[in-house]
Amino acid sequence: MEMEGRRREVVVSSLQFACSDDISSNVASAERFPLSPLSLSPSSHFPCSLRRRLTCLHLLCRLVREAHAKGANIVLIQELFEGYYFCQAQREDYFQRAKPYKDHPTIARMQKLAKELGVVIPVSFFEEANTAHYNSIAIIDADGTDLGIYRKSHIPDGPGYQEKFYFNPGDTGFKVFQTKFAKIGVAICWDQWFPEAARAMVLQGAEVLFYPTAIGSEPQDQGLDSRDHWRRVMQGHAGANVVPLVASNRIGKEIIETEHGPSQITFYGNSFIAGPTGEIVAEADDKTEAVLVAQFDLEKIKSKRQSWGVFRDRRPDLYKVLLTMDGNL
Repeated sequence: MEMEGRRREVVVSSLQFACSDDISSNVASAERFPLSPLSLSPSSHFPCSLRRRLTCLHLLCRLVREAHAKGANIVLIQELFEGYYFCQAQREDYFQRAKPYKDHPTIARMQKLAKELGVVIPVSFFEEANTAHYNSIAIIDADGTDLGIYRKSHIPDGPGYQEKFYFNPGDTGFKVFQTKFAKIGVAICWDQWFPEAARAMVLQGAEVLFYPTAIGSEPQDQGLDSRDHWRRVMQGHAGANVVPLVASNRIGKEIIETEHGPSQITFYGNSFIAGPTGEIVAEADDKTEAVLVAQFDLEKIKSKRQSWGVFRDRRPDLYKVLLTMDGNL
């Protein structure tokens, strides 16, 4: 009876907002950020790339504070949130957006915010590592400690999502991070389509899965809408592994100049939080800025996961085919 009374609750949050490459946008949404709107104006002394990053951070800080005010312990931000999703184009100049992991200014800013608010913040960024480049995420604990990074494993390459031009395949493997509030697994966007990634993180003890995302329309086929498919796949990860799952996606229309002319993606948002049976407990629409929150009792979910038997009855000895590309052992 004593075990039945144990509770370990965590409040998770998913942010959803439109990113901008406009150096003066989003400033009006800022709250308690130590830069004035004037310092971010086109005539300021900051380089364009830095002003772009700071305006997005302005908006982001306000939303993280709003999530904290709603009781959030862990706040998920969308993928590559510092500006537009630049992978619509293959452009050499966009490599200038990459920064080394060490002393990364956005990570440093989020460390200060995490410590101030006492929240965990996974921070997505474009990483430069000597001659390599990665789509990476740093996990910041509630005291501001940097717990390490995960580098995106699955790199897409298709119209509008030409990530192989910019990113090397991640070399960290799937990881989990022991934060103040929960042991979490974090993967990035295209990773979310692979059930192996979710299972690998939960096998290592992840109690909640987090997926920062940038996904929307398909430039080559405006009639193709993947949003329901996208969401159902992740609901399946939650249900199959009996863990909550948090997905954050951006909204808004972004136009990037490519070698073939302008390319446009309308990001469809629909950020959500799923419970341990895959049920949707909080969701956003496709157009509105949102701060989603949901509370889970991790001890109760752990008990359900143990009693459901999906990990007890696994047969790893029969799964060797998963180590092949074509199913032939």
